[in-house]
Amino acid sequence: MGRLRIKRIGVMGGTFDPIHNGHLVTAEEAWKQFNLDQVLFVPSGSPPHKEDRKSLDPESRYLMAVIATAANPHFKVSRMEIDRPGPSYTIDTVHELHRVYGRNTEVFFITGADAILEILTWKEPEKVLREAIFIAATRPGYDLRRLEESLPESEKKRHATDPRVLVMEIPALAISSTDIRKRVKEGRAITYLVPESVAKFIEKSGFYI
Repeated sequence: MGRLRIKRIGVMGGTFDPIHNGHLVTAEEAWKQFNLDQVLFVPSGSPPHKEDRKSLDPESRYLMAVIATAANPHFKVSRMEIDRPGPSYTIDTVHELHRVYGRNTEVFFITGADAILEILTWKEPEKVLREAIFIAATRPGYDLRRLEESLPESEKKRHATDPRVLVMEIPALAISSTDIRKRVKEGRAITYLVPESVAKFIEKSGFYI
């Protein structure tokens, strides 16, 4: 009997307030570059690191993610953080993913390089690095030394032989949800920054005005 194939699941977590083309380009590149079986978009329910600004309600952010990813067969949107009570911690999501997909699964968290720099502020960062691999999306020319310096001391030695943070350059990372919200409020165009279906949903719903 042959060995059971290891599934490779990519996870795009975030508030997605709103989801935009930068998210989709990053997810597609990670899927292709790291030979992922699927990329799971996981809108956060109650993000513990974004309490300074009230986000759009979880259901609306989830619906925008579903609309944006509907045409891509290897993209899927999960409600796991929205339906789970309390703050959305990465370690809890990792455990739930292993329960859903089985222990014979490699979990790849796809996130921006700047988010990795905050890894020490996350709940149980060393445990997260043991149980998941991070794909750090960077702009070309990003100073990668900052990433290595952000790792816990216990992980720095292992990083040389078994890297848990992989780097992926994405030229089009200048798009941001913050800028999109600002543009909508100011009555400026968001064409080509978000999928057309999401732009229409935002306009129809009156979000961010």
